[in-house]
Amino acid sequence: MRKILGLTFVMAAWAAAQTPEAAWGVDLKELIKLKDLSEQMQMKKFAMDFDVSAMMLQADAALKQATWGLAFAPQQSADRAREMADRAREVADRAREVRERGRESEDRYMELYRDGTNLVDERRYERAIERFDRVIGGKWSRADGAYYWKAYALNKLGKRDEALAALAEIPKQFPQSRWINDAKALHVEIQQAAGRPVSPETQSDEDLKLLAINALMTSESDRAIPLLEKLINDPKNSPGIKSRALFVLAQSKDDRARAIVAQYAKNGSNPDLQMRAVQYLGTYRSKDNQQTLADIYAANTDVTVRRAIIRSMMMSRDSAHLFNLAKSEQNADLRREAIHNLGMMQATSELSQLYASETNPELKETIIESLFMGRAVDKLIEIAKTEKDAKVRGYAIQRLGMMRRDEKVGDTLASLYGSETDKGNKLQIMQALWMSQSCKPMVDAVRNEKDPELKTEGVRRLGQLKGCKEATDYLMELIAK
Repeated sequence: MRKILGLTFVMAAWAAAQTPEAAWGVDLKELIKLKDLSEQMQMKKFAMDFDVSAMMLQADAALKQATWGLAFAPQQSADRAREMADRAREVADRAREVRERGRESEDRYMELYRDGTNLVDERRYERAIERFDRVIGGKWSRADGAYYWKAYALNKLGKRDEALAALAEIPKQFPQSRWINDAKALHVEIQQAAGRPVSPETQSDEDLKLLAINALMTSESDRAIPLLEKLINDPKNSPGIKSRALFVLAQSKDDRARAIVAQYAKNGSNPDLQMRAVQYLGTYRSKDNQQTLADIYAANTDVTVRRAIIRSMMMSRDSAHLFNLAKSEQNADLRREAIHNLGMMQATSELSQLYASETNPELKETIIESLFMGRAVDKLIEIAKTEKDAKVRGYAIQRLGMMRRDEKVGDTLASLYGSETDKGNKLQIMQALWMSQSCKPMVDAVRNEKDPELKTEGVRRLGQLKGCKEATDYLMELIAK
């Protein structure tokens, strides 16, 4: 896939500088095929496992080559080359959209899965099954866990045949699943219970056992910690009771309890419990936990686990390790995740340092988005004034426009508008002025504009500003002429 995308953009560059016949005969067909492929990937919710950033860099190079061809081509060929550049830009945007939708889909299924496990804890089994069915239907990467919890809930409702059928899907569809051992244990439990009525006392016994151990933790942790460790390591216990045992351990300040949680975060046999352990290390903040998370990240290659660690680093306010990951991580999606979480922490100093050394235009836009999240107005203004890449600069201007009613932003945008010569860029700045509700600066920009099309657009936008006396006065002035 990566080779196909790269070759397409290289061909786009070459064809754009050639004759119209060459451009139409080679590149447009390839681009149309790629566009159709991206649409199919969206329809099938195709999992994007390649680095789109590399493709974007190739696209930028292709567009620059196409622009070079425009300077030396006759008018007809130049028009074709422009169309070629527009098509390459469209394909790059579509690929970016596919990646973003994939990320949104991952987050949506993760939320459904968590909701389902919470409903199991609350013993609302019918609603939990509905959540797990949606996860399974979406063919999410962790659907094996959804099958387990669906079987668990069905068993609690007394639907043992359906529960066994759900468990059978785990080894069939996921032969390497880390849920297989838990599924076997639940399978044995269901078969042993066959012919006996469903007993709610079983769940109550588990709850009482954990309540007793939790109480013991406050008075005699030396006795409680080994009991909890035994609960977690016993294959006969369900992931549910193991999860609650981990939770009790995670709340303890005892070094032995923290070591058990850390060990499960490193190499827990059950993926759900491993993710919970990672989350607990981030929730209960300490320097030791922060270093433990960093060590686990370095030793683990699973992208899902690494993403969970990044989020736990944010929860523990560990900007130092997140900053290092944002600089050194080779996986572009994980780098974006680290940058995004720095933005959620409002770590503007670290983000500014990242921007200064970053060369990838798409990752620069990710940093700009995080600076926007951190309300780093001064840095965004600096980027809008000095960034050489027009597209990246435009993104910074757009984000400035979303910072409403900030006097500094309005004055900066008005200054940029006054010095800008490119018509497309001026339209973008005008849009940002309107979005930021910068009333007077926008009126001044429209008043001084000489280009009829830009002035018309400016007047139309002024008519949409609410509560702006200067805009109303200027519109009345135009009517009176």
